Amino acid sequence: MNSSTSTVETGRHGRVSYARIAPNEDLVTAVEALCAELKLQRAFVRGSLGSLIDACIRTREDGAPLHIHGPAVEIASLAGEIRPDADGVPRAFIHGVVADANGRVWGGAFVRGLNPICMTFELTLEEWLPDPRPALKP
Repeated sequence: MNSSTSTVETGRHGRVSYARIAPNEDLVTAVEALCAELKLQRAFVRGSLGSLIDACIRTREDGAPLHIHGPAVEIASLAGEIRPDADGVPRAFIHGVVADANGRVWGGAFVRGLNPICMTFELTLEEWLPDPRPALKP
């Protein structure tokens, strides 16, 4: 049994940003850089369109990475959250479903630094502005 903790946070949605990530940039670190540039401390990834050269996701409970070789690994769906780390730097936690050129499909968390964009990649970020009061424990 997993003994993780969760919290419930209240807040409101803020700005919506549409962005394009250039070829060969890493998906996760590029989203973090976009958030830093736009001064988004917290955000949700709301939509995307594009493909990766290769993909690397974590699909198993043991955290072992799975490498999916391209070229052109398509992203069928993408969802994520950006939150600040202990130093206040935005960190992205992005999950998705990918398909290779043979139609095989996998889903999991994208591994930071190992998911280079193939052509261009477009995504929508929606800012999250939490209420100043502390989060609730369910």
